Amino acid sequence: MAVSTLLNETTTTSNGFVEPAASPLLLLGQGRDLASERGVECTGALPAPSDPDLVERARAARAALGGRAFVLGHHYQRDEVIDFADVTGDSFKLAREAAARPEAEFVIFCGVHFMAESADILTSDAQQVVLPDLAAGCSMADMAAIGQVEEAWATLSDVGITGDTVPVTYMNSSAAIKAFTGRHGGTVCTSSNAQVALRWAFDQVGGVDGTGKVLFLPDQHLGRNTAVQQLGLSLDDCVVYDPRKPMGGLTEAQLRDARMILWRGHCSVHGRFSERNVTEIRAKAPGVNVLVHPECKHEVVTAADMVGSTEYIIRALDAAEPGSTWAIGTELNLVRRLAKAHPDKQVHYLDSTVCFCSTMNRIDLPHLVWAMESLADGRTVNRIVVDPDDAHWARVALDQMLALPGL
Repeated sequence: MAVSTLLNETTTTSNGFVEPAASPLLLLGQGRDLASERGVECTGALPAPSDPDLVERARAARAALGGRAFVLGHHYQRDEVIDFADVTGDSFKLAREAAARPEAEFVIFCGVHFMAESADILTSDAQQVVLPDLAAGCSMADMAAIGQVEEAWATLSDVGITGDTVPVTYMNSSAAIKAFTGRHGGTVCTSSNAQVALRWAFDQVGGVDGTGKVLFLPDQHLGRNTAVQQLGLSLDDCVVYDPRKPMGGLTEAQLRDARMILWRGHCSVHGRFSERNVTEIRAKAPGVNVLVHPECKHEVVTAADMVGSTEYIIRALDAAEPGSTWAIGTELNLVRRLAKAHPDKQVHYLDSTVCFCSTMNRIDLPHLVWAMESLADGRTVNRIVVDPDDAHWARVALDQMLALPGL
């Protein structure tokens, strides 16, 4: 029986999982023209969400496309979308799955923009990557614009430390940022292999125990948590570079002394969880296992029992003992799906209000049906194409990640 005890206004699902109360974010667009909230570049009428034939239309369009299309569904997608995915996974797993299907003419990526870019980089020129709603972006990725990063690198050059600094960018970044990383001898990382990627980066400039530095983009929390909890660096070794301030809001001495220069970015979902959430669930559910994503704040990660990527969270629940109690700090669609898949365990949601990824949720069944019906009718819509030069250098950074041990 899946339960939650931290909620004020709640909704109980059919399997007993108590969902958090809706946050004001979910009311965005109320009282306005809802059609204007449905993204951009939608060159046709979207089916109505209330269309009783919507599921059947999705089935028919998927059947019409057959093996010409490969549908990818990120773990944070709605159930109505996941139902039509050929493969589910995290961002990098899905991009690799797309690259492993060269026979698919169309790759329909039900995720966000940077994920579709990665799929375009890793697939062949003969394949077309489609994002059902171009407004499905990522607030974290948008916190590191290429112009800002190039200006920051120029600042580090003026201070005289670029020769001892290796850039590492999280998978959750734009193709342009991945390309910047490739051009400057760095690598991409995922939340699963961030420790290996950072150790590799430090090895390029004297090792973890040396004086070299890593510029970590764009999520400060993943960088800090990995450096401190897994590599043994201290919080004092980490500084946060704010691109909106001169010299990132730091002094020359701070930049020279730092080992981890963390970009001032974060995940809007995982950044919501607090140490108070952890304290409250421990009081309400004695013996609970608190499991959080490494994009959470450092104090949340420190207070948790287990920390890991989306795939790690799924494996942990799969392996958990029947009757065990869990509080999970990640996106609600995934937590709800895990609760449904594990009725023999108590699954709590760590936050007290809804924590959907609002941009990920822009991919809904109407958009997916519209994209698939368009492709079946011979019209390619919302194709994602990465600039060739950016694609080359981003591929260099991605290939460096693929060469890391353990991936």
